[in-house]
Amino acid sequence: MLKQVANVIRGLSADGVQAANSGHPGLPLGCADIGAVLYGEVMKYDPKAPNWADRDRFILSAGHGSMLVYSLLHLSGYDVTLDDLRDFRQLDSKTPGHPEYGHTSGVETTTGPLGQGFANAVGMAIAERMMAERYNTEEDTIVDHYTYTLTGDGGMMEGIVYEAASLAGHLGLGKLIAIYDDNDISIGGSTDITFTEDVPARYRAQGWHVVDGVDGHDFDSIKAAIEEGKKVTDKPTLIVAKTAIGYGAPTMEGLSAAHGSPLGAEEIRGMKEKLGLPADEKFYVSKEVREFFAQKRVELQKEREAWEEKFNKWAKANPELKKSWDQAHNLELPANFRETIEALEIDAPVASRASSGKTLSKIVDEIEYFVGGSADLAPSNKTYQDKYGEIQKGEFAGRNFRFGVREHAMAAIANGIVLHGGLRPYVATFLVFSDYMRNAIRMSALMKQPVVYVLTHDSIYVGEDGPTHQPIEHTESLRLIPNLTVLRPADEEETKAAWVQAMERTDGPTALILTRQNLPHIEKENPADIYKGGYVVKGPQDADVVLIASGSEVSLAVETANLLEEEGKSVRIVSVPERRLFTAQGQEYVNQVLGSKDSLRVAMEIGVGQGWHQFLREDDYLLSIDTFGASGPGEEVADKFGFTAKKVAIEIMNKL
Repeated sequence: MLKQVANVIRGLSADGVQAANSGHPGLPLGCADIGAVLYGEVMKYDPKAPNWADRDRFILSAGHGSMLVYSLLHLSGYDVTLDDLRDFRQLDSKTPGHPEYGHTSGVETTTGPLGQGFANAVGMAIAERMMAERYNTEEDTIVDHYTYTLTGDGGMMEGIVYEAASLAGHLGLGKLIAIYDDNDISIGGSTDITFTEDVPARYRAQGWHVVDGVDGHDFDSIKAAIEEGKKVTDKPTLIVAKTAIGYGAPTMEGLSAAHGSPLGAEEIRGMKEKLGLPADEKFYVSKEVREFFAQKRVELQKEREAWEEKFNKWAKANPELKKSWDQAHNLELPANFRETIEALEIDAPVASRASSGKTLSKIVDEIEYFVGGSADLAPSNKTYQDKYGEIQKGEFAGRNFRFGVREHAMAAIANGIVLHGGLRPYVATFLVFSDYMRNAIRMSALMKQPVVYVLTHDSIYVGEDGPTHQPIEHTESLRLIPNLTVLRPADEEETKAAWVQAMERTDGPTALILTRQNLPHIEKENPADIYKGGYVVKGPQDADVVLIASGSEVSLAVETANLLEEEGKSVRIVSVPERRLFTAQGQEYVNQVLGSKDSLRVAMEIGVGQGWHQFLREDDYLLSIDTFGASGPGEEVADKFGFTAKKVAIEIMNKL
């Protein structure tokens, strides 16, 4: 029966790509046998309850082969119809070119950028172990599932996969099973032109159990490999499955031409004849395959209902654990959370990374499902929580992650953790290294996942480490990512508010941009307006000059205003910790905050500042940096680039 299932998958996949006149038929044809085994015999899931907490997760890391997963979701009974398969890659269909989380029932994460899904799978496997440690009891095991991911040669070449696999091996994630579609083909042709390393040896060196030499077209071989992997409980498993890309295509099997283009009508006809499918029937599913999955759904539903009975028994016996479970899965905040954080006493002057650290510690005390760590920079990022243990091999009760110097994987693993459910992560590094994380941050935003990114050492004030470590374009580039909230607080009060906003937001990620250098407390006319993204710090509506800034430049604006006022000029200071939120208040509010139309508006950013032009007019002034920084003490570097109150005041007086 599995052979029939696999061949039906091949027919559906080839027809879907052909109907769209675009797509990637090679992987679905080559991995149909693997998919048939996973969904037909191995995995624990229930299409009637796609969000069942204890389901096995399958992540198609090689997301370009999306017709494989769409065909499997259709056959197994998820809300994916034959019409949806016919609409593959069409506008607003349930079957987009790459799998999208939240768009198609049964898709666990958005994949496509190679390696992201693999790292997400590592995060999900970590979350499974952490949740098991927190909620399983001696009487009841309610968290006990596997994470499966499928990746190909292209994914294996990605650095993020190396990073994620390294951490997975270090942590001994025994319930993670990765299947390597080893077909020796990439877009450019045979992999021997670029990729000749010993992959099994690499994974063994990283602490994985490796099942090598698996025939990816032999069902018994695939099943035996998975069973072997399940028996190894202290290591993740890599199954190296030899497959033929475009399996079954009469002239294109094994060729790179099968990777990313429709096969063509005649090739599909030949394939169907070869596989015993009706040659002239598109999107064919046999009665036997329908009946097979219908019976499978009955069995899976019974398994899920048995788990629910056990869960209800556990809930009655452990009401506090059940309360914790619900709070975690719903990302509930404690009552009066905002007031609790606002009441936290932090002395100033203080670096915003330090005030962030104190705020974070309070939040971790208040919210037990909030967990996280740093890419080997915890002492600098101020993110390590001394009161709580670490996540290490065999020890998953802690709250602190040691991600190591693996920024890209760290962010993608965080996505996997939050997608799993029951935990919410924060991750940290220097702002300048956000470039290493950018694609995973973008995926957080695309999937609307509430990861918190703590990014410290935010400007040329980093100083002696020099231009390699001084962010110039980074804050502005992060602001460009849709659905990413970027908060750059100006003092300890704004920093606390930024954390409140980050935690209150559950429909997307937040980046906190924080300083290394101390910042003074800033007196504010109406502190409650902090939460509006932009507000008046002080100054009249009809001021001669309006100084607009965020972060450390707000205190520079205060110093500059004092000098300008000595020259008889009236000054209004506007802090804009989050520009997108500020504009979301409406144009009337923005105009009111920015003051009189006759004022000279001056925006200040110690970095790339083009985005500030939205608040400036033709004769207004932008003071920013569009070159790299310099090595030296932070104050001296700032002086070199003109960011002292005296130099800024002179510039403004020359403009008036």
